[in-house]
Amino acid sequence: MGEALELPILASSEITPEWMTGALRKAGHEVTVKELAGKRVGTGQVGESVRFALTYSGDAKGAPSTVVGKFPSSDPDSRATGVNFGNYIREVNFYRDLKASAGVTTPICLHADVDPETSDFVLLMEDLAPAQPGDQMKGTSVAEAALVLEEAAKLHASHWNDEAMDDLPWLFETKAAPKRTQPDLIKLLWQGFRERYGSRIPADCVEIGEAITRNYEFFKDGYDGPKCLTHNDFRPDNMMFGTAEGGYPVAVVDWQSIGYGCCMADVSYFLSGALKREERKTHEHELLSTYHRRLGELGVTGYSFEEMMKHYALFSFSLFNMAFTASMIVERTERGDNMFFQMLRGGADHVLDTGALDLLPH
Repeated sequence: MGEALELPILASSEITPEWMTGALRKAGHEVTVKELAGKRVGTGQVGESVRFALTYSGDAKGAPSTVVGKFPSSDPDSRATGVNFGNYIREVNFYRDLKASAGVTTPICLHADVDPETSDFVLLMEDLAPAQPGDQMKGTSVAEAALVLEEAAKLHASHWNDEAMDDLPWLFETKAAPKRTQPDLIKLLWQGFRERYGSRIPADCVEIGEAITRNYEFFKDGYDGPKCLTHNDFRPDNMMFGTAEGGYPVAVVDWQSIGYGCCMADVSYFLSGALKREERKTHEHELLSTYHRRLGELGVTGYSFEEMMKHYALFSFSLFNMAFTASMIVERTERGDNMFFQMLRGGADHVLDTGALDLLPH
């Protein structure tokens, strides 16, 4: 990635060949962009991604024919969520300050800039095509899940118990960060979710949601184990999978929620929704054993498999919690509703299968 940039922060519709030329030159490509054409890609609700097809004047000199830009959401509610939760600032800072050391496979970042006052931002990244985006509604195969947990192990091992992370105020859950979502807000979001969706919410999900809101402070603050970098929205929609035509085996995108916490916040969250229930129950011990072994091979010590499994159960609430909270703070769409209910169901099944309700004090 290039040095600090002087280019203006623009909306996707305002990106010109001149601006793109400047960004690519800052990234080390001595080229001139003659024309560009943008097309929306992905299903992100808090941010918008656009693929730009580029035409150069003269020799392209190895510069990319396409790049992907990321910008704030055009939906006012979703944009407000990105601003109020610091998502846009957090993602830019990840690419600027942590990508190089985080170990995980992510797109090459060509340009990253954010206005700390308004949270207007622009990211310009490698186009990962012909890799294809994952789909929360379809989930993954067991083989794909194994690839994902390899990436998780690399990310989590990279800054395991690294106290320097606690000095970063823009990372979720660090000592320097503002306190995260308050219990009263979670209760309001759950109440709103119940009012909006009514009888569509299964009875066992109602029981779990009530338990989460009664115990939210324990759920958020009851963990005192080792800490590492966590993605915090680690699900198929935020991953790109390689195809027969090419691409990385799997790359992780959307770093708007990166934090410093328990590794199982990602692993349990992912397995709750990526695999069908019976498939998860059949394969999770093997998947988790391999993940735990990889942590050790990557330098992690003092974290037993038994301790990890306790944390796996505790964080089985994560996907369920994300489903009902996120559904109430982003633009409502039919796909979004269906996706959130798929997440709710997968999360509920995982909570029930791990016996996690018994871990809560109330």
